[in-house]
Amino acid sequence: MMLLSGDRACCVISASSACGNSVGTPAQGSWSCSGVILSRSPGIVVCHGAIFCPFLLEEAIAADQGIWSQCSVLLANSFSPDIQIQVLCAAESRSKGNGKGVLGKDLGACSPALGFNPLSNQQGSPGTLRQHEAKLLMMVPCPEFQNTFSKVFTRAEQWHFCRSEDEQEHGALLDDLRYLHWFALLEIPDLNSPGLAQVSCVLAESLRKGDMLFACGSPFGSFCPDIFINTLSKGIVSNLAGEGNVLILTDARCLPGTEGGGVFVFSEDGFNLVGIIVAPLCWKANEWVGLTLVCSIGHILENVRSALVGSGSSMKTWWPPVQLVAKPVGKMAVSPGPAQHLLSAVVLVECGQVWGSGVVVSSRLVLTCRHVVNEASGVCVRVQHSPEKGCVLKGKVVFTTNDDSPYDIAVVELEESLLCFAKPVSATKFGAGEEVSVVGFGVFGQSCGPSVTSGILSAVITVDDKPVMLQSTCAIHGGSSGGALFSTNSGKLLGIVASNTKDNSVGATYPHLNYSVPITVLQPAVLEYSRTGDLHGFQELNRANDRIRLVWRLQRKTTEVPHSKL
Repeated sequence: MMLLSGDRACCVISASSACGNSVGTPAQGSWSCSGVILSRSPGIVVCHGAIFCPFLLEEAIAADQGIWSQCSVLLANSFSPDIQIQVLCAAESRSKGNGKGVLGKDLGACSPALGFNPLSNQQGSPGTLRQHEAKLLMMVPCPEFQNTFSKVFTRAEQWHFCRSEDEQEHGALLDDLRYLHWFALLEIPDLNSPGLAQVSCVLAESLRKGDMLFACGSPFGSFCPDIFINTLSKGIVSNLAGEGNVLILTDARCLPGTEGGGVFVFSEDGFNLVGIIVAPLCWKANEWVGLTLVCSIGHILENVRSALVGSGSSMKTWWPPVQLVAKPVGKMAVSPGPAQHLLSAVVLVECGQVWGSGVVVSSRLVLTCRHVVNEASGVCVRVQHSPEKGCVLKGKVVFTTNDDSPYDIAVVELEESLLCFAKPVSATKFGAGEEVSVVGFGVFGQSCGPSVTSGILSAVITVDDKPVMLQSTCAIHGGSSGGALFSTNSGKLLGIVASNTKDNSVGATYPHLNYSVPITVLQPAVLEYSRTGDLHGFQELNRANDRIRLVWRLQRKTTEVPHSKL
């Protein structure tokens, strides 16, 4: 029932020109995204602001070329009077019907665009979706999100956000970073749909990495809404940044069109809205990053309230009587990620321009990957759990596997002992299908603390009944190499992340298919070196038999020095 409440709070927003392509109309075509119904009496909706930017009047833009960074609010008179806004929301249920959509049109006609084969009497009935006319009340920026975003997502790292490469009719607007931190509030005068009177909004400041999240949005926006409207996705809090956790990253899988949708947490006091989806897909230097970018709803509402206060009485006289409040989140009902103290066992390993992750297995010993240290004799190890807190230690590379070894492993000995870290407990067995988490510095490096992603142990590959490779579905990225694969339930260390999957023929990287070296392969050598200082156990990794080499045959020697490693 709680999920149903979150599902029914979301909707699809579409914007177009009532005059078609008439002269003087700022925008041609239509744009769509997802949204969240904050209140049903009166009907107030929040969504991402990018779809309304094409309708800005030229004089509004010409009046202030720095409009995106300097304005605290954009009212309806800054947009074309011809803008036509429609909100599509779910009614009581999504029962099967006669194949007609909410507008009475045969939605099967749009199916070939995605390769669907429409089946008769298998699509939504007219009663399952309701369409409402809406008007734009205001667009407000979230400068706190913008400031945090600019620190974490640096331009030098070639971040790229978009909806799709060929989605011109819906507006590929997120390539322009000016739009990312703008949000729109709409009013639906005739919204009398039954349901929650007002969505419960909570502050993000109490969120922790690993907390469970649910994302709700409509993939592809207004395209075939009877099929895609209010699709749910589950993930965890992967990372947090900014004061009050204004910027949230989650591994909940979202698609283009879900921007503006809601991200919810399930706490002891119910199902609550904690954020609005900003960008469901992003790339870093052409590497797809399987994380969703979210802005805290508390910060959005605070900026709306500030705009109302700053406007004097002119806006307050017509502002609908809706309470814009985000409360502290209650105790999380489920927090499936690794225990918070385990995060301290994962460190950032820097070797010149190359960086990756490492796992502290004793007070002075760090395991990482050979390709991270890149044949260097010394590295810097950064213990960093937030941009504000951390320390840097020097380390000596005491062992690396040979280039032709199937195991991509390096051992770093610290010059000083780590006093505050949680030594991970090593697993002794593995179960395919068990829930797992990866902790590493993928994507952001030292600009943000370690990220956490969730998934399952999808395969355990054995040779002579001994595990030699672990495969998981957690999203990993450049910089994750050398990170830790943990069991979500027990918190035990399962392995050292070695690589994800890349299709060299097309240059595509798949973050949700990756491989780790089982800790059972490394643990005997770790114990031997910790007791005696003898590297013999690690040297045995170079003498792995041909069957183990066959398992790891897709791993290739790097031909050039990359700036960040997979």
